[in-house]
Amino acid sequence: MTQDEAAKPEPSKDEPDKEAPAAGGEPAERVDAPDSDGPNWVLRIVLVLVALAAAYIAFRVSAAFFPRWWAQRVADQVKGDFTDGTLWGLFYGFVFTFIPLLLLVQIRRRFFNWTWRIIVTFIALLLAAPNWLTLSVVLGTSKAAHAGERIMDVDAPNFRAGTLTGAIIGAAAALALTAMSLWLARRKNQVKRLKNERDQLRKAVSKPADE
Repeated sequence: MTQDEAAKPEPSKDEPDKEAPAAGGEPAERVDAPDSDGPNWVLRIVLVLVALAAAYIAFRVSAAFFPRWWAQRVADQVKGDFTDGTLWGLFYGFVFTFIPLLLLVQIRRRFFNWTWRIIVTFIALLLAAPNWLTLSVVLGTSKAAHAGERIMDVDAPNFRAGTLTGAIIGAAAALALTAMSLWLARRKNQVKRLKNERDQLRKAVSKPADE
């Protein structure tokens, strides 16, 4: 042992090893990087507020335009005739209630995911637009709604009553058809189950005879 080696102090066991870790080893201290992918709640809140404001503006614009516009379209079809008003009301009320409800009940199908269920619901609501427009005239409080009521009173008599009657008949027909479809599907499953039980019973009876 040389004099330099003897003078060199031995490393203390209490002092941490400052050397870099070996390949494949874990570092002594790990600094976690800040999570920059977290949700930006401020941006989401702003987007929601903007969407609500846009929806409110669209509602106000539609309430000031569509009731009068729809009443004028109906008046052009009915042309002041009581019978035509009743028939057109029955047609709109039935068709645009029956079809949307039949489409809406399809969201119970298991092969629809939530995205498609939302899309189907939106389409069903859109198909019922004529009835929504008539309802906006009946229940609306805007100037356009009051103007639409006056137009229908003169040029489309009994259209609103016919629409209500047709909507009730259409809803009843859609519910009855849906209930019938569910009942038939249940009966089909019962028949299938009974056939399986019959086949199992036949196998159980014929098995001892074969032995």
